[in-house]
Amino acid sequence: MAEAALARARELGAEHADFRAERVRAQVIRLRDGQLDGVNDSADAGIAVRVVHDGTWGFAAGAVQTPEAAARLAEQAVQVAKVSRPVNSEPVVLAPEPSYGERVWVSSYRIDPFEVPTEEKIALLTEWSKRLLAAEGVDHVDAYVHAVKENKFYADSAGTITTQQRVRIHPTLEAVSIDQETGAFESMRTVAPPVGRGWEFLAGGEGSRDWDAELAALPGHLAAKRAAPSVEPGLYDLVIDPSNLWLTIHESVGHATELDRALGYEAAYAGTSFATPDKLGTLKYGSPVMNITGDRVVENGLSTVGFDDEGVEAQQWDIVKDGTLVGYQTDRRIAQLKGFNGGRSNGCAFADSSGHVPIQRMANVSLQPAPDGPSTEELISQVRRGLYIVGDKSWSIDMQRYNFQFTGQRAFLIEDGRLAGQVKDFAYQATTTDFWRSMEAVGGPQTYVLGGAFNCGKGQPGQVAPVSHGCPSALFRAVRILNTVQEAGN
Repeated sequence: MAEAALARARELGAEHADFRAERVRAQVIRLRDGQLDGVNDSADAGIAVRVVHDGTWGFAAGAVQTPEAAARLAEQAVQVAKVSRPVNSEPVVLAPEPSYGERVWVSSYRIDPFEVPTEEKIALLTEWSKRLLAAEGVDHVDAYVHAVKENKFYADSAGTITTQQRVRIHPTLEAVSIDQETGAFESMRTVAPPVGRGWEFLAGGEGSRDWDAELAALPGHLAAKRAAPSVEPGLYDLVIDPSNLWLTIHESVGHATELDRALGYEAAYAGTSFATPDKLGTLKYGSPVMNITGDRVVENGLSTVGFDDEGVEAQQWDIVKDGTLVGYQTDRRIAQLKGFNGGRSNGCAFADSSGHVPIQRMANVSLQPAPDGPSTEELISQVRRGLYIVGDKSWSIDMQRYNFQFTGQRAFLIEDGRLAGQVKDFAYQATTTDFWRSMEAVGGPQTYVLGGAFNCGKGQPGQVAPVSHGCPSALFRAVRILNTVQEAGN
């Protein structure tokens, strides 16, 4: 199919052509109070051809998988480019990339979740749900696991041919406590991140999380939150756990340093960025302890691949170095257009299915720990009055990725270097640069956790991509804390 599509594209005068064949399998299992609420299995398969013809993009996709159908898609893609050419004021030129020949890459996992019987998965979630329901004060439990297996074949007119397979999984359990007299309720989720692993993440042994400890602690955290006082608004020092900080990185750094967004090419879906290219090398994004990297290579990362959807080999690079903005995330067109990263793409093109054209998507964007940095407890010991924030919850950020507020699963009051019980109804509010410039210290490698999400949205038509964000615990000084109940009343 690839040979037929690429040969036809060349015959029709395309300067560049690439072909993809994809199959994406997904399964979602949901339980409510230990009872099966639903199992959804899906598969999406098809082929796609993308061309650059007369300096203009063309794209076509279909479900029929034959050489003849692939050649027809190449014809349609060229026709799309011809129709689009009169309104194209900026010819498409792709940054050079070596030809890699034939390569195969498989993500790091031990147990394919699609080879585990569904009954076995349901049984594990049922047992965990009943364990939580047996705890005092827990009235309801939702359990959920989402598994994806992505197979992608790519070939381009330069001679790169890749076959790749990625597996990822996201388990969540949420407990709810209800005040029977008032109807008020509180909830608490596990903070286990989605990961580029297989079923071993849940099954125990190598690669598994300590689910027994997390489930045992959850009811106590929930009870404490329900009894907790409402936070007093004001300025607080914050120690933020990786289970919360990953999302702040995603929204205020990850999206802000997508170069297409910073240039204004991406604007309708979630806006542009304050971190424009004229600030490259000069913008003090954060304090000197802020070092942010982009990568497509970290083991078990959700955005980790061998090659992106433009045949670019995965790599790692600096985005923020010693607090200064030094890099962006790019694809081949934008890298060539602006000459960043030495005029080479850093491998950030991705399409979430054969039916979508590849667009610039987020890499794994991570805050690096200090090599000999402190533990979380040592960071807390440096705070006289503050909060220790754990777990992500709701968030809000403006259309330039600048003004934001974030909440969390739980916040512990810090008094004279010690935890002094939970408070609730909290949100931390700042501008991106004020927040990151207030970061005084980052934890050591022992505090580092790779968090992330399955559902990063971008583009029109919308696409969804998985992405990881690693970070250590970190200490921030004098951050504004809002009382969300008071703010809602106002």
